[in-house]
Amino acid sequence: MLVQSFLLAIRSIWSNKMRSFLTMLGIIIGVAAVIILVGLVNGQMSYMTEQFASMGTNRINVSITNLRTRSVDVDRMYEFYEDNEAYFDGMSPSVPISGGTVKIGNESLDSTSVTGISEDYLDIIGKNLEAGRFIQYADITSRSKVCVIGYYLATEYFKTPSAATGENIRINGESYTIVGVVERQTSESDELEEGGSDDFVYLPYTAALKLSRNGTVGSYVFTMRDTSQTDLVKTLIGDFLYPIMKNEDLYKITAMSEMLDSMNSMISMMSLLLGGIAGISLLVAGVGVMNIMLVSVTERTREIGIRKSLGAKRGTILQQFVIEAAVTSMMGGLIGITLGCILTKIVGKAVMDIDASATPGSILVSFGVSVGIGLLFGYMPAARASRLNPIDALRSD
Repeated sequence: MLVQSFLLAIRSIWSNKMRSFLTMLGIIIGVAAVIILVGLVNGQMSYMTEQFASMGTNRINVSITNLRTRSVDVDRMYEFYEDNEAYFDGMSPSVPISGGTVKIGNESLDSTSVTGISEDYLDIIGKNLEAGRFIQYADITSRSKVCVIGYYLATEYFKTPSAATGENIRINGESYTIVGVVERQTSESDELEEGGSDDFVYLPYTAALKLSRNGTVGSYVFTMRDTSQTDLVKTLIGDFLYPIMKNEDLYKITAMSEMLDSMNSMISMMSLLLGGIAGISLLVAGVGVMNIMLVSVTERTREIGIRKSLGAKRGTILQQFVIEAAVTSMMGGLIGITLGCILTKIVGKAVMDIDASATPGSILVSFGVSVGIGLLFGYMPAARASRLNPIDALRSD
């Protein structure tokens, strides 16, 4: 009986192709919209996770506003680090040179970031050298005018990383010798560009302090041994800083892992919200299914009367029309899934430049909802058909 009802549903849909397609259109759009939106949001989440992972989820950034009467010098921070090495893998002061102008030959580069760091910074960021050497402890103590540059500067202005070592650049009018080049940080498929992640200069932080005319370091980067101890380590740093600064507003402790968790939570909420908004179109499509099924019942009143007069039970008529509505929705759902999977990849790459793909969860949920809508909104017209009086149905024109 179920097989026969299914075949009758297919025959009915095929005999009214245009009407059936328009009925399915709402389901197709709704299912495709849910899959595309959820896929794009998840693709964006994966991209953000990769970006944070490249920044180091085991890092903790500490910013301090040093005052004349309350300040934390570098030596004191290193003492704290050495006393708590069981929790830390590395530490480096960070001295950004705001408004620093880099000059290579006759070219002035305003977008290049200039930062003073320690000899441990390369290990902290998890990168390797492409050529030359990195900043050394001797460079820190002697305030040597040496620097390490990014891959973009080396290839753009010196052709190769090897050729860049030993050359000079000027920073705020002072000459610095290039002693090393950091490996490329962007992927090979991405173009190197001015102001990008490969456009930077690293100096000894002592030289950077002198260059910026700032006597104290206000930023530090720590790496933890165990990211599960993030809260403990933050408390440890806070307990060290508060007795010195006596005001929590004068320092800020930021864990990259917490920022990643917060970002993922926000994106997940956005994914649910967008999926819900797209799901509204499925409800609208359900109303369309119900209307078309009501029209179908009206058109087939005589057929229903004949079937009932030949002994068809009320449940049989109900089953036939419910299955027809469910098959219509199911076919629309399958077309919507196919369309959604294809468009998710195309839109992700062409519009947002991310690798996005349909998620199994969104496919299952949207397909289940589409079939459920067919059953739910198809029941009322089916129930109406099953209640028709055979004599009245046969008299219908």
